[in-house]
Amino acid sequence: MTIERGTPADAAELIDYLRTIGGETENLSFGTDDFPFTVESEAEYLEKQVDSHDRVLYVARVDGRIVGDASLSRGCRRMRHRGEFGISVLRSMWGKGIGTALAEKVLTFARENEFEQVFLEVRSDNTRAIHLYEKLGFSKLCTYPDYLKQPDGRTVDCDLMYLPL
Repeated sequence: MTIERGTPADAAELIDYLRTIGGETENLSFGTDDFPFTVESEAEYLEKQVDSHDRVLYVARVDGRIVGDASLSRGCRRMRHRGEFGISVLRSMWGKGIGTALAEKVLTFARENEFEQVFLEVRSDNTRAIHLYEKLGFSKLCTYPDYLKQPDGRTVDCDLMYLPL
């Protein structure tokens, strides 16, 4: 496995990857058919983060194929000390340490770039992810009731988690 910073050249493959994972799990805020980005917008985002100290997107590859990604974006103005963290891994690669490796890479970036806090939102029933975040030192701050609405109308609670650096 390799982990490297995403580049604009990764945009098309990253979009395909995100559409795939959107159909594999309900743990994300999007599904296969409602993924909100285009190859062009993803390439633009990746270009802006290439040398940034405020945002990063890492991709994990196995045999040259994207199998996971993780990102961190600094807040603006009065929230510049905070970063919002996101991560995903192909279902077939769960349990292989890819999520841990990606998260550790993002947290290293956060520390090197003087973020003071990292936060994330996670489905309250996603015990696998919550276990990873707790292992990394995150704590649950609160639960948002009915935070996500599934296509079938069901609602799902999400937890806000926080890590001081």
